[in-house]
Amino acid sequence: MASLRALVGCKRVIDYAVKIRVKPDNMGVVTEGIKHSMNPFDEIALEEAVRMKEKKIVSEIVAVSCGPPECQETLRTALAMGADRAIHVEIKGEEYQGLQPLAVSKMLAKLIQNEKVDIAFFGKQAIDDDSNQTGQMVASLLDWPQATFASKIETEGSDTLKVMREIDGGLEHIKVKLPAVVTADLRLNEPRYATLPNIMKAKKKPFSKMSSEELGVDIKPRLQVKSVVDPPVREAGSTVENVDELITKLKDVGVV
Repeated sequence: MASLRALVGCKRVIDYAVKIRVKPDNMGVVTEGIKHSMNPFDEIALEEAVRMKEKKIVSEIVAVSCGPPECQETLRTALAMGADRAIHVEIKGEEYQGLQPLAVSKMLAKLIQNEKVDIAFFGKQAIDDDSNQTGQMVASLLDWPQATFASKIETEGSDTLKVMREIDGGLEHIKVKLPAVVTADLRLNEPRYATLPNIMKAKKKPFSKMSSEELGVDIKPRLQVKSVVDPPVREAGSTVENVDELITKLKDVGVV
């Protein structure tokens, strides 16, 4: 297969181990003073791109993040994991608070065109908003084939990917022609840790910064958040001694 150029989306999210707290005004979640990290599914997407580079399938990996200045830390991690270059689309303040998947998808699509990318990798979803939209919308904006929820990727010939993806009924095997968008599922791989030598090397790798205006993308939100609330607390369960007692309890609560 000819050497390909890859782009990987790397979103900065609240770390998966942090307990989320809703703001007192119910207009979002608390982010100040909270540990952030790269979206875990994006780590998997990046790892897959790095493995393809190690196999000489991919020649260059460009990591991209859209968000506040703190995203630079996320991109440094991506560089330490194996990305060759990083692009930070800086978005601050209220604009970032209202940033939605469609605007991000438009910026990513523009960068993919500018960078002449052959394959775009994204996590299947971000663990903060769980939208599961960006990869699909990027593919639509570019009119590219897409392979979402990928759990295994193989190359075939010079311009085709064989992708195994998990669906409700089991496993689905598809082929997509390049250029294409691929979104990574949990079982695609296990991301590597960034070693200290690679962290030091990452500081010397190319790192560029731009704005949404430079990309010609309007990032005004299309949706308005009315309220953010905690999910209802689940009631405690109870045990039963036998099937008859279970049926009686279910009748009491109107289930049967």
